[in-house]
Amino acid sequence: MDIRVDKALPVHPASSSAATPAATASAERTQFTVLGGISFAHMLNDMIQSLILAIYPILKGDFHLSFAQIGYITLTYQLTASLLQPLVGMVTDRRPMPYSLPIGMGFTLCGLLLLAVAPNFPILLLAAALVGTGSSVFHPESSRVARMASGGRHGLAQSLFQVGGNTGSSLGPLLAAWVIVPPHGRTNVAWFSLAALLAIVVLLQVGRWYRHQHVVQAGRRVAVALHHLSPKKVAMALTILGLLIFSKYFYLASLSSYYTFYLIHKFGVSVQSAQTHLFVFLFAVAAGSLIGGPIGDRIGRKWVIWVSILGVAPFTLLLPHANLMWTGVLSVVIGLILASAFSAILVYAQELIPGRVGMISGLFFGLAFGMGGIGAAVLGHVADAHGIEYVYRLCAYLPLMGLITVFLPQMERPVRAAG
Repeated sequence: MDIRVDKALPVHPASSSAATPAATASAERTQFTVLGGISFAHMLNDMIQSLILAIYPILKGDFHLSFAQIGYITLTYQLTASLLQPLVGMVTDRRPMPYSLPIGMGFTLCGLLLLAVAPNFPILLLAAALVGTGSSVFHPESSRVARMASGGRHGLAQSLFQVGGNTGSSLGPLLAAWVIVPPHGRTNVAWFSLAALLAIVVLLQVGRWYRHQHVVQAGRRVAVALHHLSPKKVAMALTILGLLIFSKYFYLASLSSYYTFYLIHKFGVSVQSAQTHLFVFLFAVAAGSLIGGPIGDRIGRKWVIWVSILGVAPFTLLLPHANLMWTGVLSVVIGLILASAFSAILVYAQELIPGRVGMISGLFFGLAFGMGGIGAAVLGHVADAHGIEYVYRLCAYLPLMGLITVFLPQMERPVRAAG
């Protein structure tokens, strides 16, 4: 994929009028080529990461792991993917690093190859940590690229970016069912290094556009969106958004980490059949992620958050009591509705603290991964103590936390001011 850069726009950072009208107009258009590139890279990145979840049954058998140890693998990956992200975002807010994107993918590539040959459980944890580190570098800067390329359609841009990642997450289990099969099994994970190499090539092109765009923006005054909220209300709103992220990703941890085990235990399906069901659920998540952003641009992000968190509760409450067919149907509905929340939450948070796109993106991506990792570890212990079906009965009530959305302030239309 080639993302073209106009060579005719040299800009001196000290000159506020150096950017040409063509450059300004280009910056204000939605750059779908760039969004397509970053979304495609996000798809490859998250496809690789989802392999960890997809091969849990294989890892459990190869290393004789308990559910708690399965949870620790997810916790290791998610914590490394979460703790570094706000730090990366704060650093790159001050000093953008366009080529950090392919470097982050290099960490993911190393973790992937180590996962294929890991001889014991500690090395598995190291492989998961490397994949998580790659994610922590990739997400804040790629989210910034999506906003830069949005042309003001921030919700649409974040949804396009998110749909790439969620599509990749859904493809991982399906490809695992086809590729990671006996007699080679886990060693076939190494074939996915080709996807990582392709992502590095794409991200080098995206980084080239990003570097050029940063020079253009440095040569002109950039508009900053202001709002009417006091610092106290901003802090309250961020806290509420954090609790909603907790509700969403704790519940998603029960499905993404343990759904295959739940289907195998309750309905006696094969591993490959369970992986296919996981693919269908994750594909529904990918489809749902495309909805929330553009709708939020039109009707307001608070309404999208209301519907996507609280609106899914009736279906999560039904899921533990459904047969196999209805379990599949309900999981699709849950994925579609619940996934629409994140883009709306992220853009809402970015508008709360203007000019800190990297920090906010890193914080909320990190919080999402962290909650998923903690949820996986906690629910693993619950599954060992009370059984896998109890996990789904317990988690069914989490979306009811969506009621706290009522306390989110209604954001007025942003006022544009020179920054």
